[in-house]
Amino acid sequence: MKANHISVCVCTFKRAELLTYLLQRLNYQQTEDLFTYSVVVADNDPAQSARQTVEAFLPTANMPVKYCHESEQNIAMTRNKSLQNADGEFIAFIDDDEYPVDNWLLHLFKTRLAYEVAGVLGPVKPYFQQKPPKWAEKGRFFDRPSYPTGYVLNFGQARTGNVLFKAEILAGTDEAFRTEFDTAGEDIDFFRRMMDKGFKFVWCDEAVAHELVPNSRCTRRYLLRRALLRGSNFSKHPAHRLKNAMKSLVAVPCYLISLPFLILFGEHVFLRYLIKLLDHVSRLLSYAGLPVLTQRQT
Repeated sequence: MKANHISVCVCTFKRAELLTYLLQRLNYQQTEDLFTYSVVVADNDPAQSARQTVEAFLPTANMPVKYCHESEQNIAMTRNKSLQNADGEFIAFIDDDEYPVDNWLLHLFKTRLAYEVAGVLGPVKPYFQQKPPKWAEKGRFFDRPSYPTGYVLNFGQARTGNVLFKAEILAGTDEAFRTEFDTAGEDIDFFRRMMDKGFKFVWCDEAVAHELVPNSRCTRRYLLRRALLRGSNFSKHPAHRLKNAMKSLVAVPCYLISLPFLILFGEHVFLRYLIKLLDHVSRLLSYAGLPVLTQRQT
């Protein structure tokens, strides 16, 4: 394992144009000679569509880029495949529909040093393909929480869309990302298990990544399906199952009673709580062994 070397892991599925742009942005990351870095592209398309994209990029690459392939459609298995091909002392993850600022890795690396923690996460800010509908702007459905730099995160606040962590925290872990989380939730489960081991993760508000929000996601249908998928995977988390089920049992009737009145405050308010309702309904059905959705929308 290389000293102060970062392996940037990118998991991708049939998004050649987005992957090309991400690789271009990774190509010029600032390092201040504090570290070196390389990229691992884990392709989850059975047709290996990303291979050609990586091969076309290699002649202009300023950093090593390794291609690997996971044929089974499973995001957790694809993340594990990328880790199997990573050789850095540090691991970074960024999604294929995101792109980082030029000092993204540098901010993550310096923050980890400053706070002496296992890992650092940063913000993912939406970048809209076109101006979103008014209801989407008012509801801020694609905004994610942000925190002051140094803020200590809990596992519910952690995602793999923008993170750097020490590779050594994976020691003794047979499966970093549990494959039963085949469509969503594998990252929250990963951070829960790491934090249960005593590893600390903090926030770096300067390490910004932008996420492309295409027109196809700026729809009510997409947001409602996302809530159903999120709820369908919730029962796979082993911790606090009874407590979480009871929360949903209380939440569902409360939201049902409130929804007719919430429409008076605007469509964005109504939709926000309809999403919460579907999330909890989907959780309860999942606990009963009846998941509503199992496939992620791209």
